[in-house]
Amino acid sequence: MPAMNDGLIDLHIHSNLSCDGDFSPEDLVGFAREKGFRAISIADHDTVGAYPAALEYGRDAGVEVIPSMEVTTLFSGREFHLLLPFVDWTSPAVASIVGHMTRTRLDEARERVKLLQGMGISITWDEVVKKSPAAPPLGVKIAQIVLEKPESRENPVLGQYYLNGNDLYAPYFFYRDFFMEGRLAYVPKKHIGLLEVLSMVPGTGAAPVLSHPGAYFQQTTRDDLVLLKEKGLLGMEVFTSYHSPEQVGVYSRLAEELDLVPTAGSDFHGKIKPHVAFGSRREGHYWMVEELKKRNAN
Repeated sequence: MPAMNDGLIDLHIHSNLSCDGDFSPEDLVGFAREKGFRAISIADHDTVGAYPAALEYGRDAGVEVIPSMEVTTLFSGREFHLLLPFVDWTSPAVASIVGHMTRTRLDEARERVKLLQGMGISITWDEVVKKSPAAPPLGVKIAQIVLEKPESRENPVLGQYYLNGNDLYAPYFFYRDFFMEGRLAYVPKKHIGLLEVLSMVPGTGAAPVLSHPGAYFQQTTRDDLVLLKEKGLLGMEVFTSYHSPEQVGVYSRLAEELDLVPTAGSDFHGKIKPHVAFGSRREGHYWMVEELKKRNAN
């Protein structure tokens, strides 16, 4: 059993260089130092814009910053997210992934805005661009922009999202009701394939880790994991804000059975996920980093 006193880690944190994060890389490093973390990984959506500056902030604060990104992919008809800790952010492979995702996410966002406008929902493309300057907006970010507009409170179609009890999760309920497959503002995804990304990983230097396998949009099965491990997957995020205690148990057992490194990540963003505080996941320990490094070197 690995030592549990070797330092806290969080391998899944978003900065304001993600379209939906609120805090700068420098802020996040400061939070990590305050909370006693040995290492963190800033893994922004489909961008490596936090690097190399985040590494300097980490060195100054005495916190190890592990370069990473979170790639939005498609696999078996579902959206899967893949973390790439230890990524070489300067590699041509990373540039190719980022370029692909920038193009497809912009196209998807524009089409979503047009569909919402056609339903009488107040939103413009200029507003979306202004409020997500760092990266193309994901669906939850567009939902947040809509729901923050005062006039949206007067739209009877949107009234349910302002009821007591819905506040914390309103952008996610909006996403479910408008952007999921079969809904009125659904846009078919054109993300890069997960297997394609895994085939490119050797050129990135990264140790691929599957994000939140039990997330409602992912619902990763054992068969999925068997195939993904064959294609190069090294780890799986077992401890995450997406998982119930029961899911933590299920994926812990699968990680052990399939010899995948179990990792921990809060998926901290800021106000878009007010229920996820910085440092809220304390199950991550430095042995996970060392194990990923060891396997990545083989």
